Amino acid sequence: MLPSAGVYYFPWEINSSVPEGEALRTFGRLSCYDLARSEAVLTAQHSSAQYQVCVDTKFVEPFQAQLGSRYMVLGEAEHREGKCFRHQSPLLFTVQQLLHGSLCAR
Repeated sequence: MLPSAGVYYFPWEINSSVPEGEALRTFGRLSCYDLARSEAVLTAQHSSAQYQVCVDTKFVEPFQAQLGSRYMVLGEAEHREGKCFRHQSPLLFTVQQLLHGSLCAR
């Protein structure tokens, strides 16, 4: 089941003030993907700072990661160990897939 449409957040706006379990959307460039942990890390730069959002990919696997590509994410907020913000994400797609209409339902 898909989450609600969610509030759109820029990666630099995501912090502990976002309620646990809230549906949200964000974006970033895929900088890291760990298949064994089902985790992707999206990064985005704002001013001189770089921000990271961790994404749980277990709902979209098998996931063909394209490092360096821009991704959009729809998921639910989950706070983890204070190190980063994590998405429970049933939807994860590249901007190219969105533009070319080649999204796959999982």
